[in-house]
Amino acid sequence: MKRLAIPAVLACLWLLSTGAAARQLPQLTVFAASDLGPALQKIVPLFEGAAGAKVTVVLGSSGTMAQQIRNGAPADVFFSASDAFIDGLAPDGLVLANTRVRYARGRIVVAALKTSPLRIASLPDLADPRVRRVAIANPAHAPYGVAAREALEAMELWSVVQPKLVFGENVQQAVQFVRSGAADAGIVARSIVDTPDLSWTFLDASLHAPINQAACVVTRTKQPGLARSFLEFVNGVEGRPVMRQLGFLLPGEDF
Repeated sequence: MKRLAIPAVLACLWLLSTGAAARQLPQLTVFAASDLGPALQKIVPLFEGAAGAKVTVVLGSSGTMAQQIRNGAPADVFFSASDAFIDGLAPDGLVLANTRVRYARGRIVVAALKTSPLRIASLPDLADPRVRRVAIANPAHAPYGVAAREALEAMELWSVVQPKLVFGENVQQAVQFVRSGAADAGIVARSIVDTPDLSWTFLDASLHAPINQAACVVTRTKQPGLARSFLEFVNGVEGRPVMRQLGFLLPGEDF
């Protein structure tokens, strides 16, 4: 029994030491627009391994997150789907000096279930009376919702499609409406439609204002160096291939 007890004690000590080490890792909280979910799911583990840090990602609509930061939410880094929300925080001293950076330009698509009996591959297809619900992110606080509305207006389809619209709190929720069958189609971000159940078609970027996406370090961060490193990582040689794979246009390349 004594021989068995020694390994057990050593195992407990090892678990306690590794748990303590994990707790001592530098912590970073990243607020990010929901269109970045798939990208950050791939990028964050790479950064954690390289930096020896723990990153917590909170996803939501850009407008809602900007307001939460304004109200004191403990974010270290903010990735917005619109540079306007970053610029709106700066006059209040909430953006750390010289950290604002544009990291991508988003693109929108029309998406539908592959199993749908309807052919939905363009904006005019949404006017079909058989299409009863169309999902977009809420334009009141989600940049991809604004782009969806602008595209419909440019095609003179807003009055026809508006009664069919269901609003997601963010673009990720709008996609979920399509995937669950609650909507027949959605006008959503290209970056979040790479799933086996969805088909999608790019929309002409000239139909809406550019979805210029920017990020910053939040002034109240306690990890300014680590936060800057994360911005550089996402916008550098490690993060850019992931962003490109998910359909984002990148500064200095496709803008």
